Amino acid sequence: MKYFSFLATTVFIGSILLFSACSKQKSATTGWDYNNAKTGGFEVADYRGQITGPGLIFIEGGTFTMGTNYDDPMFEWHSAPRRVTVRSFYMDETEIANVDYLEYLFWVNRVFGTDYPEVYKKALPDTLVWRDRLAYNEPMVEIYLRHPAYHYYPVVGVSWIQASDYCAWRTDRVNEMLLIERGILEMDPDQINENNFNTESYLAGQYEGLVNKNLQDLNPNSTGERRVRLEDGIMLPRYRLPTEAEWEFAALGQIGNTVYERVLDRRIYPWNSHVLRTDEKNYYGSYLGNFKRGKGDYAGVAGDLNDGAIGPAMVGSFWPNDYGLYNMAGNVSEWVLDVYRPLSYEDMTDLNPFRGNIFQHKVRDSEGLIAEKDEFGRLQYDDVPVEDIVNQNRKNYRKADNVNYTDGDFQSTINTEDWLRQTEDSHSSTMYDYSGTTMINDNARVYKGGSWKDNSYWMMPSTRRFLDENSSTDYIGFRCAMDRVGSDDGL
Repeated sequence: MKYFSFLATTVFIGSILLFSACSKQKSATTGWDYNNAKTGGFEVADYRGQITGPGLIFIEGGTFTMGTNYDDPMFEWHSAPRRVTVRSFYMDETEIANVDYLEYLFWVNRVFGTDYPEVYKKALPDTLVWRDRLAYNEPMVEIYLRHPAYHYYPVVGVSWIQASDYCAWRTDRVNEMLLIERGILEMDPDQINENNFNTESYLAGQYEGLVNKNLQDLNPNSTGERRVRLEDGIMLPRYRLPTEAEWEFAALGQIGNTVYERVLDRRIYPWNSHVLRTDEKNYYGSYLGNFKRGKGDYAGVAGDLNDGAIGPAMVGSFWPNDYGLYNMAGNVSEWVLDVYRPLSYEDMTDLNPFRGNIFQHKVRDSEGLIAEKDEFGRLQYDDVPVEDIVNQNRKNYRKADNVNYTDGDFQSTINTEDWLRQTEDSHSSTMYDYSGTTMINDNARVYKGGSWKDNSYWMMPSTRRFLDENSSTDYIGFRCAMDRVGSDDGL
């Protein structure tokens, strides 16, 4: 009864406060009206929460044990278990499919193909990844990307760089459509070269577009109308690759495996138990993912194929995990945002751990204004200069490029002579003898999850591998993520 009374009182008080805030629309600290041209026109948006972008699923964050919780037959010991917390975010329900990437290629070719054909060429997946010196895979080289039979299969042959470029493009297309649906812009199929919608360029006032009706500007010194601002909350944050911690957290899907704060079963796969087959009555014994069962066995025996896919399967195949994400184990491995390191994995921050930060700022002209966008319609960025960091007396970082911080930079070397010779542009070559004794450098990116080409060990979300960010394979794809702004519980 006491609990009910407390809950009812809380709801009642909350309702009063909400009604009061909505009706008064006044500053609690100055008493001045919001959204009133007579009092100066300071605007406060009526924000009702972040909408879910196309293709995304909300991933409620929290704490979990990141890293290996099972035997390590590879004896790499590069993912020691540790407790971390991940903020809430969004992630694609499925891997990016061929049809999604073809839409991207079509847009790039339409906008840049005439004057900047190199942009289209840079975006093309490497279809030659299907070739094998001792296998017949030429049909996959020729048809996998473009034939309609494979439209909804995961795109492969895409490097980390290409996947990141796709995320940036998708951000702009989604935000452009949000403005069109609000009646602010009109559809403009004639965009070309630098005259294309870019979210940052639009916010900086360097892209106009076909304006239908701008927002009302309450500033008494204005013209009476204005373009959308970040403060309006209309446009979404960037699509991007998920961090390694986010990907692993989302793949485990512990949200369906807890009572209050108690985890019922320790998971090594995106489902409960140590087995790879479902116990659902109507599908009893069917495999839960697309993987290689053993040497020379990619799908089982004709007439009863165990996972139904000798190569990649369609992106919505098999059972989703408890977040509703498909193929977080098997089908294709996936790029994540992080730079790979084997040793300092457990030394990173315990909130949103990530390696790969290069802090940048927008390029500005001699008058301090944001510099003109480039020939592709994008704002220009530079690494934050060391003198700016020193002048600001920064405590939280001392240089722009933190990719090799504590693992590859001079702070982590044991050689005194190297420490004395350090320079601002020094990198990881002292600790990591790239191409000599290791393939690790500052361009090595992590990819997660098993694929159609892997055995079941790699289907554990805790496993991790790396590849150069400019390389691609026939078994690595990707999916996008997005930051959650505001409350972490999705309300």
